[in-house]
Amino acid sequence: MADATFPAQLQYTVEHEWLDGSDPAVVGITSTAAEALGDIVYLELPAVGDDITAGTVIGEIESTKSVSELYSPVTGTVVAVNDAAVDDPSLVNSDPFGEGWLLKVDVSEVGPVLTAEEYQAQVGA
Repeated sequence: MADATFPAQLQYTVEHEWLDGSDPAVVGITSTAAEALGDIVYLELPAVGDDITAGTVIGEIESTKSVSELYSPVTGTVVAVNDAAVDDPSLVNSDPFGEGWLLKVDVSEVGPVLTAEEYQAQVGA
């Protein structure tokens, strides 16, 4: 992934999630994670109304290669789940920073995050 680009307006986690600065915050996984997983076939996400905590496992992403845990980059309450991605998980592969978003969260606290530049350095892209 030498030509990887990560949107500068987003924040990233070491577990390969991203979030934007909107209210509610949109959360997804990075293109690095989507490519490493391969063809995503199933998403297990928290339900609307669930309270989530930054740094904890909040779901699973299953691909043809493996199952990966989804970590929350924030503490807050889930206010929306991307039903389109749940119904068609390949959206996460085809557009991880857009139509493949996973959750919207009413944030009370942001966990440890990286800038796009810091994340790119971490993944060696």
